[in-house]
Amino acid sequence: MKQYRNVPRLEDFEVYSPSTAASSRVRARTHERVETLTRQQRIVSWVCRLIAAAIMIETLFFKFTGAPESVYIFSKMGMESWWRYGQGVWELIASVLLLTPRLGWAGGILTLGAIGGAIVSHITILGIEIQGDHGLLFGMAGVTFLCGFIVTCLHRYEIPSYAPTTPY
Repeated sequence: MKQYRNVPRLEDFEVYSPSTAASSRVRARTHERVETLTRQQRIVSWVCRLIAAAIMIETLFFKFTGAPESVYIFSKMGMESWWRYGQGVWELIASVLLLTPRLGWAGGILTLGAIGGAIVSHITILGIEIQGDHGLLFGMAGVTFLCGFIVTCLHRYEIPSYAPTTPY
């Protein structure tokens, strides 16, 4: 096997066992979060987070109380009750994560999943207009999806194990 200049041989490695003083110094270190977004990007991120969270939180009332529109939607898909509550919990978690400063990326991903499913069900099963709402629910889903997409794109470098294909 070829030996490289500055790399010691495997047989010469020693087990690292830090002293108590070194361990305490490492524990005492504080790491400040590096902000990768510009001021304008942060403003856009927070506006999109607030819009998406507000829309999802507003619809929670209808899902959890069993409003006729919500019951109709989930009955037409054959998932009444159990998925209506599941979707409500999913959107609640996404909203909370969107409003958490360090976990906005997770809220964006959950928003894309929840609202992406809603958009697909509108297009394939429900139709754009539901019970004479003139496409309001579909439009709100579109706006929420767009906001979640923007948040996820802006915070993609904060996602653990994200491997960018291009340098910053």
